[in-house]
Amino acid sequence: MSQRPDPDRVPDPAPPRRHVWAALRICVTLVLLGLLWHLTDGPQVLALLAQVEWPWLLAALAMAHGQVLLSALRWRLTAAQLDQPLRKADAIGEYYLSQFINLAVPGGVLGDAGRALRQRHQAGMLRAAQAVVLERLVGQMTLFAVMFCGVIGAVIVPGGLYLPGWVNDLVGCLALCVIALAGLGAGLMQLRGPVARAAAGFLAALRRAVLARGVWPRQMGLSIAILACNLGSFAFCAAATGSDLGFVAAVTILPLILTAMMIPLSVGGWGLREGAAAALWPVLAAPAEAGIAASIAFGLVILVASLPGVWVLLSRRRPRAAQQGPKAR
Repeated sequence: MSQRPDPDRVPDPAPPRRHVWAALRICVTLVLLGLLWHLTDGPQVLALLAQVEWPWLLAALAMAHGQVLLSALRWRLTAAQLDQPLRKADAIGEYYLSQFINLAVPGGVLGDAGRALRQRHQAGMLRAAQAVVLERLVGQMTLFAVMFCGVIGAVIVPGGLYLPGWVNDLVGCLALCVIALAGLGAGLMQLRGPVARAAAGFLAALRRAVLARGVWPRQMGLSIAILACNLGSFAFCAAATGSDLGFVAAVTILPLILTAMMIPLSVGGWGLREGAAAALWPVLAAPAEAGIAASIAFGLVILVASLPGVWVLLSRRRPRAAQQGPKAR
């Protein structure tokens, strides 16, 4: 008798290659953290973490939960526009699960891939994947938009936050990358064949799920609230470890640090996030060790906030185990 596929399992096309990439990301994470320990004052980082102020940390945890809940609602809105209705409880459970997998498993996007795979039964795999990709894309574009506005404000407002030239150059490179990606998408649509059809289909989904009249205000409102929770959580972690960030710093420096987490070379952004914090914290006239401590606290907070995903996974496996048990006997 053929076995039915497990809906919670994310298939990988090449298991040996998967293991190699997973091992590489783990090694990169450990190497980066080890370098930061030796290049900065590692014991000072531990001292800052040992003296953490718990009320700030609990506030950061509450904001991290808010970010997950609002992200689930944004995904539900996006999916509904693509004929993929989701119950609110299902969307929240799926998002907690995907968040936990993204943070705990090498790869960074396996949780999102599994989220699309498990919801493909309603509107097909293409629509399910488009909903997930568009939901994440809206969040990243909101992050970039706030970062660009923050940097522009810091440059033109007298007496504001002083950003060294390399930070401005880095932001300029990110802006050029965003423009280049938009141009690449427009160029793909001019081609013929399946690539052009895929690009046109994605653009149609974007217009329908994000830019449609009556939809974009809700997308924008949710995205701003989600980013506020994310930045607020990081800022509260900074306060918990002794760093007081102003509004301008929160909308310029913190988005740059969060952008480093998007690079798929580590596990859950560990190492990359701390390295970016160590490089950018001196811009705030604060030691690199304070930035590393704040980043570690933030990494632990968002990981703890994703732990309900473990309960979601276990609660789904118990009924299947109960159903398979009598058949085995």
